[in-house]
Amino acid sequence: MASGFFALLDDISALVKASAASLDDVPAQVAKTSGKVSGIVIDDTAVTPKYVVGLDPSRELSIIYKIATKSLINKLLILSPAALLLGYFAPWAITPVLMLGGAYLCFEGYEKVHSMFSKHDDAHIKIDQIETITPEELEKERVTSAVRTDIILSAEIMAITYSQVVGNPIVNQILVMLAVAIFITIAVYGFVGLIVKLDDIGVHFAQDKYHPITRKFGRGIVKSMPKILSVLSVVGTAAMLWVGAEIIAHGIPFSNHLLHDLEYNLSKMPVVAWFAKVVACAVAGLCLGFVVEKIVILWKKVFQSKH
Repeated sequence: MASGFFALLDDISALVKASAASLDDVPAQVAKTSGKVSGIVIDDTAVTPKYVVGLDPSRELSIIYKIATKSLINKLLILSPAALLLGYFAPWAITPVLMLGGAYLCFEGYEKVHSMFSKHDDAHIKIDQIETITPEELEKERVTSAVRTDIILSAEIMAITYSQVVGNPIVNQILVMLAVAIFITIAVYGFVGLIVKLDDIGVHFAQDKYHPITRKFGRGIVKSMPKILSVLSVVGTAAMLWVGAEIIAHGIPFSNHLLHDLEYNLSKMPVVAWFAKVVACAVAGLCLGFVVEKIVILWKKVFQSKH
């Protein structure tokens, strides 16, 4: 009886040690997974500031907080459980879902590039044709639009996170996914908040009470903000095309091998290899976005003809 009791204690002790050792791997897994989703994080960070441009500066942080809160709720309560359930009951569906999200990102990226270079015919719209909207309605519309884009990017983040922990114990899977969701959300929207308030920081440092060098630094920040936002817009669009195409490429064996061959052939020059892969994916994403747009246009025409 006593020997059986002590054997049970040994089994419990071994289980606790194994669990502790497994949990020790969580921080490393979080760091590894965060690196895997870095492209999407760049995309999310670069895209979000545009949603507060033109709104009341005093509401900027409040708007970002709303977007961040909804993003975190979506990751924790919807996307993480969905990824876990899908991985358990239908693991085969994860790659197609990721590829659909990648196609959407390519479509969005192509739309942005197209709008940059196309001639705008809306410059001659009559004043009485413009719909009036209150600041509150505009803010609500911006938040809704931002959350809609974020949920696609967040879904990609959580799906990629799950793909990195799929072979681990369920407790590790849950902890890593929750940790990544919280860490990524805080990092992205904390940095976005800093970006949109940089002009206020610059104005603060440009006051006469500070040293001339500090004032010059503050004025430099204010003057550079339009260029910073423009660069972020371009980076966000490029990242959208790059990330979307790379996700799709990883789901197709042929294109996945091409990417690996490209990186292998340039492995002696890591920076060049990374840049070549990014450019190749961005160009492929642009082409794919063009195809998706034509499919969407055709679908709309068919749908409208039926009604």
